[in-house]
Amino acid sequence: MTLALQSVSRSFGGVRAVEDATFTVEKGEVHGLIGPNGAGKTTLVNLISGLLQPTQGEIALEGQRIDRLPAHRIAARGVARTYQNIRLFAGLSAAGNVVVGEHLRRRAPLWPRLLLLPSARREERAAAQTALEALARVGLRERAGTAAANLSYGEQRRVEIARALASQPRVLLLDEPTAGMNPNEARNVARLVREVAREGRAVLLIEHNVRLVMELCDRITVLNFGRVIARGGPAEVTKDPAVITAYLGEAE
Repeated sequence: MTLALQSVSRSFGGVRAVEDATFTVEKGEVHGLIGPNGAGKTTLVNLISGLLQPTQGEIALEGQRIDRLPAHRIAARGVARTYQNIRLFAGLSAAGNVVVGEHLRRRAPLWPRLLLLPSARREERAAAQTALEALARVGLRERAGTAAANLSYGEQRRVEIARALASQPRVLLLDEPTAGMNPNEARNVARLVREVAREGRAVLLIEHNVRLVMELCDRITVLNFGRVIARGGPAEVTKDPAVITAYLGEAE
């Protein structure tokens, strides 16, 4: 297994945002993480990516624990993510934002870059080319020179995905990647996510578009009030009484 969570919990004071979450995400799999608003989905992604640490439990990447590592070391081990609230550098171009995502793959030390030595210039050119290729994957090659602040909301979402992919991750965490997109854009993102999984990466997808999740995901974990209430294939999850109750409520 690529990513494994075992009895993961996180408390904020007396509030348990995540409680005893256990599931795995396999190599080559698109794994959906769904649940009503406030279910703890983004908190769980923050725990995996190192922005938060669990109150208890373990998170492992390919058998090695990562739950006590800082976020930059988890990223260096191959975990990349997008954010529910877009986090781009507004003044940088789309390509510039993607180049930022490549920093963990850069080898030239700081001083050759400051002095613009040939080795550093070669690496800069390679990074720029990789950024263009990543933008082409998300359909934004022609917008490479546009400042992030001047991109539409859906385009900014796609730049975030390109930035995450630029780090060549083993695990890709996508937090509502199609929010603000029109149906055609969302379909294109879904195709890209499937391609990424076919390349052998593990994908954990938070998405409120339940229909897209059911069509795209191999397995699904459902959270409600921080607890896992169901897990399994799309057909199995949609028929689970606990899932129906969480989304629709109980009849009087």
